[in-house]
Amino acid sequence: MALFNTNSFRVTEQGLSVLWQKQQVIAQNIANQDTPDYNCKYLDFYAVLKDKLENSSVVGGKAAPGEKQVQLVTRVFEDTTTNTQPDGNNVDVDSQSTELAKVQLQYQALKNHMNGQFTRIRSAMKTT
Repeated sequence: MALFNTNSFRVTEQGLSVLWQKQQVIAQNIANQDTPDYNCKYLDFYAVLKDKLENSSVVGGKAAPGEKQVQLVTRVFEDTTTNTQPDGNNVDVDSQSTELAKVQLQYQALKNHMNGQFTRIRSAMKTT
């Protein structure tokens, strides 16, 4: 449907997916806080989003003619350089919990943005 065929909508939708994946990675890290030799994993949402937005020529919220549509690709990084515990595990539960709270706020903000888009569409449909 043309109403949802914009880069703005697509980035919001994919952003929700990326943030959901990031929450899963953080939850996995917290669940493995006592697993010997477990290396903390990270998913960097801002680097992925920034890269896509900088390399996209968006015209009026829609992809320029001939341009590929925005597609966010997730990357999970494993920290093998630090060891914070004697058993080789490098999960810092405090920083992971803080990061999880931050990601949940970002997810909520994007969800509210998408709900706002749907509300505007419903409002426009009711007035016609």
